[in-house]
Amino acid sequence: MRSSSTFATILALKQSGENNRSVTLLTPQDGIVYATLYGGPKSKFRSLVSPFNCGTAYLYKDETKNSCKITDFDVKSYHPSFRENLFKTYAASFASEIIIKSRCAGSPEQAFYLFNGLLDGMEQSTENNSRLGLIRFLWRYTGILGMRPDAQFCCQCGKSFLADKIDQNAQTFCGMYSERENGFVCRDCLSNAQTENRNSFFLSKTSLTYLQAVSVLKPKDVREIIIDEKTMIELKDFCYFLIQNICGTRFLSLESGIAIL
Repeated sequence: MRSSSTFATILALKQSGENNRSVTLLTPQDGIVYATLYGGPKSKFRSLVSPFNCGTAYLYKDETKNSCKITDFDVKSYHPSFRENLFKTYAASFASEIIIKSRCAGSPEQAFYLFNGLLDGMEQSTENNSRLGLIRFLWRYTGILGMRPDAQFCCQCGKSFLADKIDQNAQTFCGMYSERENGFVCRDCLSNAQTENRNSFFLSKTSLTYLQAVSVLKPKDVREIIIDEKTMIELKDFCYFLIQNICGTRFLSLESGIAIL
């Protein structure tokens, strides 16, 4: 038996018995931690241990019973705007489900700070900017998973997508995503790759440029980049597909909230 404390973010809560709750926490050291929150509706912890709150969790572990309970939670960061905006709530749930199912992509510290960056960024942003924030989170998370496609060069001939001017053709199509190669194929190489893909995503040069910017620029610099609604929808559809394809699973939060997300 031992007591410990750790910085943690609440990912999910589930009812356990009549009065208790099973809590899923994300920590930078140990990744996903499961603990029990004891107490009925009048317990002060009900409001403190809420989804997406971040702070110091005080845990009591009984290794003989293989159990862990939360004895206190000192909240440092919470997100009141989520209660008033369905998109932010569903986006946070989607991101948390990704982290849980992928087990932090094997990099708990990176996952912890990326996830909390999304939460804190959405809290300070409009819904429209939060939508872009979710796209950036998904693209960066594929990098933590080690499966992020190269958005700069054709995966077959090596041609740069960013070298040419943005003409009318580049606005409608610059690269097609290849599932087999997990990369983008340029127009010159398209004929061979198109027949190999069940799901074809054609991205404009603006979309590929934005993804590359997310890959290489500092977050504060990327936030200053403005894209149009058509590009945002294009990136959203692609990133939603990509994260499911890489993780090899469907996400219930995405399916239940697809009309909102």
